[in-house]
Amino acid sequence: MSAIRPAAVVVLAAGEGTRMKSATPKVLHDICGRSLVGHVLAAARELDPENLVVVVGHAREKVVGHLAEIDPGVRTAVQAEQNGTGHAVRMGLEELGGGVDGTVVVVCGDTPLLSGETLLALASTHSADGNAVTVLTAEVPDATGYGRIVRDGASGAVTAIVEHKDASDSQRAIREINSGVFAFDGRLLADALGKVRTDNSQGEEYLTDVLGILREAGHRVGASVAADHREIAGINNRVQLAEARRILNDRLLTRAMLAGVSVVDPATTWVDVTVTFEPDAVVHPGTQLLGATHVAEGAEVGPHCRLKDTRVGAGARVDNTVADTAEVGPEAKVGPFAYLRPGTRIGLKAKVGTYVETKNATIGEGTKIPHLSYVGDATIGEYSNIGAASVFVNYDGQEKHHTTIGSHCRTGSDNMFVAPVTVGDGAYTAAGSVITKDVPPGSLAVARGQQRNIEGWVARKRPGSAAAKAAETASREPADES
Repeated sequence: MSAIRPAAVVVLAAGEGTRMKSATPKVLHDICGRSLVGHVLAAARELDPENLVVVVGHAREKVVGHLAEIDPGVRTAVQAEQNGTGHAVRMGLEELGGGVDGTVVVVCGDTPLLSGETLLALASTHSADGNAVTVLTAEVPDATGYGRIVRDGASGAVTAIVEHKDASDSQRAIREINSGVFAFDGRLLADALGKVRTDNSQGEEYLTDVLGILREAGHRVGASVAADHREIAGINNRVQLAEARRILNDRLLTRAMLAGVSVVDPATTWVDVTVTFEPDAVVHPGTQLLGATHVAEGAEVGPHCRLKDTRVGAGARVDNTVADTAEVGPEAKVGPFAYLRPGTRIGLKAKVGTYVETKNATIGEGTKIPHLSYVGDATIGEYSNIGAASVFVNYDGQEKHHTTIGSHCRTGSDNMFVAPVTVGDGAYTAAGSVITKDVPPGSLAVARGQQRNIEGWVARKRPGSAAAKAAETASREPADES
């Protein structure tokens, strides 16, 4: 095991989070595609710990179920009653047999901006300085309300963490604060936790008391300063949740732009941590990219798109579109105002145009569905054209059925394709047709009633109306003989 690889990371996630005013446990609230605790676990995994333990309490069934989905390798410990941070860590260590040899890192489950890089620096400092405990600290512009870090002037060691209400005027001038994140010697931690008292105003076991116990026993207490004080921010209410979301989103967009992605307006662009890009991708204003969405080289998305778990091929253009679990092929064009539902696969240079909805549909290379159509449960070949206002009628009230349109087909406007049905390669269908039978290759299908004109109907049925007067005037006008 490397010198900085922790024996364990203990994540404290037992609190109720009443200030969120939510039926959802605080640590399960989402920002940028992950729960708060999910972000913390991702950072902790960068340390490659031997053990990763999450201490759960409030709504633990929900939290444990969520953890099983996002990180099946995590272990859980139960803090049935929230008796303080020291008690929570003690529950975490009991899950590991009561104590461990090596470094134990303790983090809070509501700090989604905490990075793996900062935790690695904490573990490295702890190992290099030979500390019994190392506190992650930060220099903040305004330290009001935070515990101040008091250091020894000669050695730089931490001599105390003084809460704001207990601090002197000189201590309140200190801007270095406690983050609530620590690295401990595992055996010393387990021993000190057994000595923590509850004779305080809350009657709880405070983890910070361990620092004084270890220092009084002659052990060194050190600190590692976070490069960005915003990383240690905990989330306690919806305002702080929104602030953290903006910070994290800015971080993700900055990373993308430095890697060669053009983000036209970062202020109105939102991305999840799992979104990926290739160089020269362009993201226009008002766009949300969610889940496992990928935007390839030279592709443009936006403005005003919402793409979830969608792959956009090289050179494609997606405009004013909602897409979920779809694939847009290279150089394809989508939108404006298209809706790509799950299972949509759009081929090379194909087009899905204005007010077109697709679902479970494969659309071949060069094929166009320009406007005002619904294509569901269908396969369309190459270089076909689907007329405006076409509907693929795929549901009979109990079962979904499939429609196949071949290659180089031309289907008329206002067609209904009543599945299951197949239109062969090179076939045409007439405008206004309801296609209920297979169309052989190269055929023209006409499936509509014969037109019948009933002359004089308006004059008889709507006498005196504007339509009747217009018709009467038209009937008196001489025919154009040109």
